[in-house]
Order: sequence, then C-alpha cells, then structure tokens
Amino acid sequence: MKYEPLDNIGIFIHSIDLAITNYVNNQLAPFLLTSEQNLIMALLWRREGISQNEISAKLNKDKAGVARMIAALEKKGYIYRQICPSDRRSVEVYLTEKGRDFGKDVIPINRNITHRISKGMTSEEISELRRLLMKVRDNVSQT
Repeated sequence: MKYEPLDNIGIFIHSIDLAITNYVNNQLAPFLLTSEQNLIMALLWRREGISQNEISAKLNKDKAGVARMIAALEKKGYIYRQICPSDRRSVEVYLTEKGRDFGKDVIPINRNITHRISKGMTSEEISELRRLLMKVRDNVSQT
C-alpha cells in the first residue's frame, strides 16, 4: 500500500475543525465571544451551578484552559464563581443577569450555526457521522 502523507483522515478532520471554528468565531465576533467561551456559556444557559471540573470534563478540555476562559467570561460580566457549600474545594459557575440576557442574542446564533453545519444531512447521517468520529477518537485514545 502506497503511503500518501496528505491523504490522511486526521488531516481532513483537522481542516474541517479549523473551518468550523473559523465560521463559528466569525458568527460570534460581534458579541466578542470566542467559540470556546461560547461552549461554556452554552453549558450554563442549559444549567447553572456546574463546577469548573464538570465543565472541563463535558468539554474535554484541560482544567487550566477552562479556568482561563471562565476568568475571561467573568471579566466580561457574564458569569461569577462561587465556592460549593458542600465541597469547599469545588468552584461552581453561575450566570449573571447580563449573562442570562446575553443568551437571548447568542442562543439563536448557536442554533443557526448548528443548522448550517448539518445543512442537507438527515438525522441518520448526523448519527452515523457522530458514530464514525467517535470511533476515530477512540482509536487515537487507545495506548
């Protein structure tokens, strides 16, 4: 079998990831929100009071990176952190009123992004794509 270094599914997936990230960042630019900050906000618009550790786990991001993004969102006035009363080692994240109101503008943008990315695909195709991408992820996660 001939080896073609650029004929690699990983490179293809990476280029798609870059294209999606650029598209999302362009859509969110008027709101001064990055695609990664948007993921944190989306989790909080769905359910407040989740811990920084839970956010890291749900987004599969390192704790230090999530802490920096949370600090940036806190500085913008969208969220605040509070020590968990039942576990003082844990920090929970909540939306401010400004953060809740911000969702009224950004959530519809997020819906449009999702529709644009999956345009022309059936729900079965989306499920199959998700299944295949998870298989790729699992393949590279094995040691």
